[in-house]
Amino acid sequence: MSVQHRQERIPPSPAPKPQGKTLKHSGLGWLWLGLGLSGVAMLSATAGALLAVSLSSTPLMQSRIRPEDRGIFSEEDLAISNMRIPELTRPVNILILGTKVLNSDLGKPLRRSGHDPLVNSLDGRSDSMMLVRFEPKEKNLTLLSVPRDTLTWIEGHGDQKINEANYYGGPALSARTISDLLGGVGVDRYLRVNIQGVEKLIDVLGGVRVNVPQDMKYTDHTQHLYIDLKAGEQHLNGNQAIQFLRFRHDGMGDVGRIQRQQMFLRALIEQTLNPRTLVRLPRILSTIQESVDTNLSVEELVALLNFAGQTSRENAQMLLLPGQFRDPEGPEGLSYWIPNYSEIDHMVGEHFGRSSQPAQAWRADPRYLRIAIQDSTEEPGAVDALIDKLWDAGYRNVYLAHDWQQPLGETRIIAQGGDRSSALEVNRSLGFGEVRVDSTGVLHSDITIQLGQDWLEKQSSYLQLDLW
Repeated sequence: MSVQHRQERIPPSPAPKPQGKTLKHSGLGWLWLGLGLSGVAMLSATAGALLAVSLSSTPLMQSRIRPEDRGIFSEEDLAISNMRIPELTRPVNILILGTKVLNSDLGKPLRRSGHDPLVNSLDGRSDSMMLVRFEPKEKNLTLLSVPRDTLTWIEGHGDQKINEANYYGGPALSARTISDLLGGVGVDRYLRVNIQGVEKLIDVLGGVRVNVPQDMKYTDHTQHLYIDLKAGEQHLNGNQAIQFLRFRHDGMGDVGRIQRQQMFLRALIEQTLNPRTLVRLPRILSTIQESVDTNLSVEELVALLNFAGQTSRENAQMLLLPGQFRDPEGPEGLSYWIPNYSEIDHMVGEHFGRSSQPAQAWRADPRYLRIAIQDSTEEPGAVDALIDKLWDAGYRNVYLAHDWQQPLGETRIIAQGGDRSSALEVNRSLGFGEVRVDSTGVLHSDITIQLGQDWLEKQSSYLQLDLW
């Protein structure tokens, strides 16, 4: 088995300064001290919270970077303070790795009871991988999820699932591997978090309200994993959120889980990232510090959180690495996500600032656009009427998918593959609907229309005009 791997490398950058196990406070920390001595009352409440972070919180841990791995991450500071809340200085790409490490993953035997417990470790295979781009000029936040079963080249180890990179070489090799996969996209910083840290984080943030799309029930006595969630919109605490994020028994495996992760992250950003989050940052960091490893400085972390909290819904874009499943084969019965490099090049060019081949002509032709419809109205005739309207607008490749279980007041026009311009064209043709760039639509569609109640109101107005 072999897979073509990318030859471009991460753009070279100066070797970073020697790094220890923990992040050191920059000189800006002393600036905050001077401001504090001059009069903390002059600062805003949020800036005062930042002062508390810079001076009193325990720094987050950082892995040692081997000499041969220097140059993988940028040495340049990503944020400036200038007596204000830190702000990003340029577009940055942050690699986020989530780990779920079992006792056996570290080579330790099962307990006598057969229990293979989770351990608070950042080693082992990564359970999730995301590359997040913060674009201050355009005010865009773009998250690219990479399935852990993605088949790719890992330097020194050949063709492997991408989640092996963290096991073999930690965040440095993971960054090099994802850069190769994406044709040379640079990675500025990394953040690794253990699943136990995620649970603590959700609890300290007060939980998150999400729509559970279906009943979720699964039991694994070996891991002491017990998932039991009912369908419907509900407020999830840390333990329930982990159940939601770990469930993968819906016929779509890891891709279905990624879609739920993106739903969850969108809800998390919209509900919890606000100025109050910065005020509580010292407590948040102290709660999760043993489960997090990053080379972000405190100022950079605050700048990223502040940016994300101010990002509008339409500017928050969530993508899935283009590819397709390959069925399990061989004695090991391993399944893979096979990357589609042509589609990756187009996505990277549009969303990660890399030059790309010109878009294929068919992308601009509505006849070839694959449009899936998910109905949430339960109204007879609503979908047929929508298909007729799309047909009149020139869209020929339209099909009905499974219903969307959550009732929607406003129709969503989802650019499943990141093609926002085509989604906007559909929006203009229909005259209604919210355009989103994310991967929660129908897999392998270009556009997914999740039909809401606003379409019924449109139909009613059309009927009144016809009668008039």
